[in-house]
Amino acid sequence: MPTTDDRRKWWILANVSVGTFMATLDGSIANVGLPTISETLHVPLHTVQWVITVYLLTICAILPIVGKLADLFGRGRLYNIGFLIFSGGSALCAVSGSIGLLIGARILQALGASLLMANSQAIVTTTFPSNQRGRALGITGTMVSLGSLTGPALGGLLIGWFGWSSIFWINVPIGILGFVLGLWMLPKTREERRAGAFDYSGSGLFIVGIVTLLYTVSNAEIWGWNSAVTWSGIGLAAIVLAGFGLRERWAANPMIDFSLYRNRMFFTGSIAALLSFTSLFCTNTMMPFYLEDVLRASPQTTGLTMAAYPLAMAFVAPFSGWLSDRVGPYWLTTGGLLLNGLGFVLLNLLAINVPVWLVGLHLTIFGIGQGLFQSPNNSSVMGSVPRAQVGSAGGLNALVRNIGMVLGISLSVSLFSARLNALVGRGYNGVPTDVHPILFMTALHSVFWAAAGVCVAGALLSAFRPQRTGLSGHLATPAP
Repeated sequence: MPTTDDRRKWWILANVSVGTFMATLDGSIANVGLPTISETLHVPLHTVQWVITVYLLTICAILPIVGKLADLFGRGRLYNIGFLIFSGGSALCAVSGSIGLLIGARILQALGASLLMANSQAIVTTTFPSNQRGRALGITGTMVSLGSLTGPALGGLLIGWFGWSSIFWINVPIGILGFVLGLWMLPKTREERRAGAFDYSGSGLFIVGIVTLLYTVSNAEIWGWNSAVTWSGIGLAAIVLAGFGLRERWAANPMIDFSLYRNRMFFTGSIAALLSFTSLFCTNTMMPFYLEDVLRASPQTTGLTMAAYPLAMAFVAPFSGWLSDRVGPYWLTTGGLLLNGLGFVLLNLLAINVPVWLVGLHLTIFGIGQGLFQSPNNSSVMGSVPRAQVGSAGGLNALVRNIGMVLGISLSVSLFSARLNALVGRGYNGVPTDVHPILFMTALHSVFWAAAGVCVAGALLSAFRPQRTGLSGHLATPAP
């Protein structure tokens, strides 16, 4: 029979998994609702797109801040508050009668999601001993991918049955239940607080810099990569972020402790995760167009086909996490990224008349590869930092993931559009339904080859992480 403490840590994991799933789900579930929302609220597509963009931008802007606050005020407390804010934001989204209110509610929802994302890995890391940490983080890693990649399929079903507001209403009862259970379940401990420990100036510089950068990248295809507006935005972001870096270097209590990146395990794992999510969101963005516009699959079939990825990962990630507790992360992380690179190479063999099930089989490869990579990588990254900094490390890890998503979406669309422009000899704007499928596939293959290169680069970087069969002993003792 397990002890009470043994049972409690698995209940904590269940609570954290639910919050992680909800927070990542809402980064993608609204995608399929944009046409319906646009029609219902009578707004153009370029405006309604901010329902997605503002959510991701808000999360990227405040994740490190939330991680720092968690180290000061208690990870369990802030995580539980995240449930409440996220549920309230979801309810406001569901009842919004204008695009302005909906976008404002999505910002509130993203604030709650940030509290959930930044603290989930830190709570798991300090709750489980080192010999179980990989398996536990493997489960939360599965929730990240399930949330990110099942959003389109689940959203399509909910909208078809109950309307677009249902994709937000579904979060409310789950969030309230998570909040109530978390009141007595989640740890209440916090690190010793120091006077003047929060860096307000650094936080402001980071928010301005990262929002400017990601906003510019997200709009570069509309403005043009060579336009003065794009380069001005990138230049301004670079200046502000450079100022942020200087500020953090000399601050007594920096918001981001860049000394973490002198830890080779943390550095290599973080950048490898960035490259992994950048490459994989090329498939998340482009595959629906291939399935619907080239293979003429229905939206329901498209959703079910793309579900092959998260389903494969759901099976592999817990086993990979368990295995990393015994053999270490080195071969699993490097091998997983190489397998994803092979998956992108194989996607280039797909033609304009293949059966849909074959596409699903190809996507299964990514589920296996990401399942092998993500759990051991999270475990090695979070296990390599001192206990007092796991909140900051968790926020940075979640930030890297979200920046990778934004970059993957923006860069895949830009590369696809540029290649298609060169092929058709005229401006391209929107979904190329009037373009010959062969030209479509040629442009799509350019994206897949680039994504394969990103995966290989991530694998090479991952190969430089320390080879060891055990994780850092910083966090070997679970939280009380």
